[in-house]
Amino acid sequence: MIDDTAPGRPLHDLERRLVAHMASARTDVTAADLDEAEALLTRSRALRDEVVRLLKYYQFGIDEVSTKIHILRQEFESIHDYSPIEHVRTRLKSAESLLEKSLRRGVALEIPAIRAEIRDIAGIRVTCSFVSDVYWIAQMLSAQPDLRLLQTKDYIAHPKPNGYRSLHLIVEVPVFLSQHVEQVPVEVQIRTIAMDFWASVEHKLSYKYRSAMPAHLAAELDDAARVATELDARMGRLRDEVRPPTVEIVPPVTTD
Repeated sequence: MIDDTAPGRPLHDLERRLVAHMASARTDVTAADLDEAEALLTRSRALRDEVVRLLKYYQFGIDEVSTKIHILRQEFESIHDYSPIEHVRTRLKSAESLLEKSLRRGVALEIPAIRAEIRDIAGIRVTCSFVSDVYWIAQMLSAQPDLRLLQTKDYIAHPKPNGYRSLHLIVEVPVFLSQHVEQVPVEVQIRTIAMDFWASVEHKLSYKYRSAMPAHLAAELDDAARVATELDARMGRLRDEVRPPTVEIVPPVTTD
């Protein structure tokens, strides 16, 4: 096992960038000041340790909201003839990814600033069959009294320019620890199977080509987004053959 705290080990690229960022804010530090450089390195490692501890809270937040979704899914599967929830996946940013994003966005490298500015540290993705189910799930979650809805972005009613569609909620959940309560924001993405399939392919192509995706692939993606939208509409028309509408589906108000 490599001891990342061992003296004299090579700096990771992220640590170099953290040290450079900290040093840029100090006008009284010279590049030749090795003692100060060591102190900055110590600060960067301490910041990373704080972020690792912070991520524990966000994992607990994921656990809390995941439990709520799991209970809803179990209720529908055991009591009703139909469940709107097909698949559930969770994601927690790594310490490195969170610090990288903070650097890119110019967020102050302090825990309060990171918590305030980065809203997608913890994420849950819920996949369902029909567009109406997307809003139904959102309604059920928003109605739970211990969840506070902080933000809604409806990319189904208003797709992104690249064709991406999904409903994004940021909910705040209380996490009860031994000596205090942490209010943790969790991003919940709710989408249909067709939306999820398209988003998965788009993500893979964007990662491969970065900002230089070939024009013919971009055109194929645009057309695939149109086909996915049409498929959701057709499936929606068949929905009543699977289950009767049980609630009035009203899209949540989009907030900034």
